[in-house]
This record gives sequence, structure tokens and C-alpha cells, in this order.
Amino acid sequence: MKSFLESESDSLELTRRHFYESLQFPLVAVAAIWIVHFYQMFSGFDPGEYGIMSRRLWGVRGILTGPLVHGSWGHLISNTLPLFVLSAISIYFYRKVAMRAFWMIYILTGTAVWFFARPVSHIGASGVIYGLVAFIFWNGIFRRSLRSIILAALVMLLYSGMFMGVLPDQEGISWESHLLGSLVGIFTSFWFKGELEDDEAKAADIVPDDENSEKQYFLPRDVFDKTKAERLAEAEEEARLRSQQDITFLPPFWNQDRTW
Repeated sequence: MKSFLESESDSLELTRRHFYESLQFPLVAVAAIWIVHFYQMFSGFDPGEYGIMSRRLWGVRGILTGPLVHGSWGHLISNTLPLFVLSAISIYFYRKVAMRAFWMIYILTGTAVWFFARPVSHIGASGVIYGLVAFIFWNGIFRRSLRSIILAALVMLLYSGMFMGVLPDQEGISWESHLLGSLVGIFTSFWFKGELEDDEAKAADIVPDDENSEKQYFLPRDVFDKTKAERLAEAEEEARLRSQQDITFLPPFWNQDRTW
């Protein structure tokens, strides 16, 4: 018999299981770029041949292979931790759309680089990383849930320095990949903004009740839509009705007719 903490309905067990599941794909992604780099070191192939060569037919394959190859160990190491952390955060907190968002960022960033970047070979996973940063940050803007806003603030705190990478004319850096990846991440966040997670959807269900509840205003809502004459006429009518009401509620003695 399973203990309570191991039951299928236990939230702690489900959270732990979801946490481990969210690490699987990031581990595979990081393992892939490291395996490719080890193979590159032993075989000696030129990574530029597998990069995204802009507006060259043979460079189209770089849309798939470019993010997997890196120019040096330093290049590889600098991309490893952000790729792992950002993809894990995406999968853990946005599991409904995370994998589709990742591949959309991957493909669209490479395609945009092929169309618009300088005619050089663009390699490395940094374009995808910038896309993930933008995706998580702009989810806080488009979704407006408490969780997404906190994640956006966290990403801004951890990776705010990366935004210097979108500035042009940086030698040895594919700033086009960074810039275009960021734009693709914003687009991806907007594309999936309607697919809310379960807890986001539950929170959103509460909002209409608050919005539909009757609100008290200091002035009538249509006060500025009426003319001065209409407002004066309404004021006179209200004064007349008020005077009649006051007469109605006078004691009986004062309601009797008087004779002089």
C-alpha cells in the first residue's frame, strides 16, 4: 500500500514528479550541444559549414544545425547554463505550450537569421536563448497572472545584462541572432497567450465576477453625455419629487386643509 505522500493525488508527489519531468528535455538539449562539440573536436570539421549562412541555399540547413555547433569551449559553456535553466523554467511553469514554444523559437529564429542577418555563418544556441528570455518575460506582460509576472521579474533580474547583446556592430557576436531571437520570443509569447495553465485559468475565472459586480461611482456614468439644459431639467424634477415625498410623510395634522 502506498503511503500518503506517494499517492497519485498528493500535490507534493505530483509537484516533485513534474519537476523531474521538466528537467528531462533541458538535459537532452544540453547533452546534444556537448556531444556535437566533442565530435567537432575529434573530427575537426569546421562549425561554420553547419551555421546559418544568410541567403545562401546551402545555408538553409543551418536553421536546424546552427544552434547545435559552437566556435569554442567558452562559447559552448556560456550557452549551456542559460539554455538549461530557461528551457526548464518554460517547461515547468508553461507545460501546455513550452515544447511548441521552444521549437517555434528554434525554427523561426533560424529562419529570420537566414533572411535578414549579415552574409556570414551564424552558429550557437544564443538566438534560442534570447528567444526563451523574451518568451518568459513577455508572458508576464501578455498573461498578467501573478506567476508570470514574478517569472518575468526574475528573468529580468538574472539576464538583464544579456540585452546588451542585441546592439549591432559587435565583433565576433551574432547580434542579429540575439535581436531576432528576442523578437521571435515576443511573437511566440503573444501567439500562446490564450493557452493558460490550469491555475491561470482558475484565477481568470474569478475576474468576470468582480468586473460584473455593480460599482459605485461618485457621479452618474452619463453625466458628461447630457446637455446643461437636460441636467437642469433632471435636477428640477428630482427637487419636485423630493418635495412631494416630504409632504407625503408629514404627520396627519399638517396634511389637513386649513381655513382662514
